[in-house]
Amino acid sequence: LNPTSVPASMEESPGPTQLLKKQLTWYFLLRVIFLTLILGITAVLEAKGHRLPSDKLHYPLLFIGGVYLFTIASAALAARVREPRRFATLQIIFDILLISTLVFFSGTSHSLFTVAYFPPIIVAGFMLFKRCALLMAAISTITYGTMLFLEFSQYSFDILISAPRPAASLERLLNLLAINGISFFLVAALATLLATRLSRTEEALSRTTNQFDRLTLLYKQIFDDITTGIITVDQNWVISSFNRAAEKITGYQAAEAVGRRMDRIFPGIKPAEELAATGRAETKLVRKDGEQVPVGYSWSRLYSARPEENNFILSLQDLSRIREMEAKVRQSEKMAAVGEMAAGIAHEFRNPLAAISGSAQLLEQRLKDQPAQEKLLRIISRECDRLEAAVRNFLLFSRPARPRQEWLQLKEVIHESATLLGKTPTWGPRHRLELDFPDQTRVWADRDQLKQILLNLLSNACQAMPDGGTISCNASPAWRDDQQVLLIRLRDNGPGLDPAIRRKIFDPYFTTRQDGTGLGLAIVHQIISGHGGSISVESSPGQGTLFVIQLPNGPG
Repeated sequence: LNPTSVPASMEESPGPTQLLKKQLTWYFLLRVIFLTLILGITAVLEAKGHRLPSDKLHYPLLFIGGVYLFTIASAALAARVREPRRFATLQIIFDILLISTLVFFSGTSHSLFTVAYFPPIIVAGFMLFKRCALLMAAISTITYGTMLFLEFSQYSFDILISAPRPAASLERLLNLLAINGISFFLVAALATLLATRLSRTEEALSRTTNQFDRLTLLYKQIFDDITTGIITVDQNWVISSFNRAAEKITGYQAAEAVGRRMDRIFPGIKPAEELAATGRAETKLVRKDGEQVPVGYSWSRLYSARPEENNFILSLQDLSRIREMEAKVRQSEKMAAVGEMAAGIAHEFRNPLAAISGSAQLLEQRLKDQPAQEKLLRIISRECDRLEAAVRNFLLFSRPARPRQEWLQLKEVIHESATLLGKTPTWGPRHRLELDFPDQTRVWADRDQLKQILLNLLSNACQAMPDGGTISCNASPAWRDDQQVLLIRLRDNGPGLDPAIRRKIFDPYFTTRQDGTGLGLAIVHQIISGHGGSISVESSPGQGTLFVIQLPNGPG
């Protein structure tokens, strides 16, 4: 129930070279034990009265001592060799020659050490497999046959036996050679078979272990990275695991929650038995810091190898974002209804405004000889124009027109917008517009809506620089999310924006001017979104303001 623990088998398994060197170390230890055993047999023979001739006693001692020294040197050299298989083969051949020497000096056909040929053959089968095992069996048979031939030729040098022995017949020696030779090859074949099966079993076990480890890591990664909080409890209702999402939702670290009872740390969550009918429930969960968050949760049975264990998994989901989105949707629906009603009212306002504006203009013409009355009528006309612009912007925002996009020359549209702006009091003689992009730069947009975007942004830039300044504009193609876009950058060198203002600058009805409606940049944002693009603003106090418009550079 604790997926946060990593299995110990994830450690790197030794490679074939390291494994063979490790086996060689054990083989050297086996050789030392065997030599020690021979030394012990020699001592027992001395103790039993089978005393060796004093002039030959030094031979077995020199033999054992020399092999000890060779083993120590081989063990020291084993860690440095680059070809351990060849080194192991030479070691086994050396052992066969040592055993042959031992058998030869202990009476060959009468020697008790003939069985000592089997360990090197078995070791070759397990360490170096079939070919080497058969090779060792062949070497053992040849050396043993050679020694039997020397014995038949009446050449003997018996050190470990002192009593005379009868001459061996050719038939007996051939029988011994056949029996032992066949035994050597049978042992080699059997050792190879067992080693092959053992190797296949180890490989299968290694593959299974690796697959299990990968699944364990995958399970751990899913458990840690899933956005749903996962908590497991045992049959005593004690928390046994706690993933990262659960930490984020509850505010508790896994070390603080694991080992505690579920009903004590989260009393608002009902047990699984009470949710059997509904399956899922919602509650206000009290976090570690005391904050209450809305969560949805459900229980499911965690099946284990022992059916009597009642382990459960709790799936926990933070509903805060969902509740905020639901509130926004409700607010949007409410605003949409209010907007529709307001749009209808604004539309009805336009006719009376037009009548008032027209009447004021007629009266202004008739009362030219009365300056005081003419001034009042000009105020009425100006305010009617301002209300007409506000109503027009409101209707445009509440009922946006579908863009009719076409290929346009960007520089031409910007000049048209600047010309329109130059006819208004916003543009002054000290304002300057600089364009930095090729004349052939094209944009895929609605002409009238693009002019409205540029007119709004240029007008805002001029209002941010009442004493004059420079507005720079450049455009360049770019790639965003595998789509080619056109980036249009408008920068002024005005006073810049405060971060609090910058975050709300595209909100409807947000304005910092007394005579503003707060719809200009909201309409800009809406038009650009209708084109499938986006707009962003970069600004800080004293550093000017940069608007970046991103528009798809082509249909589709």
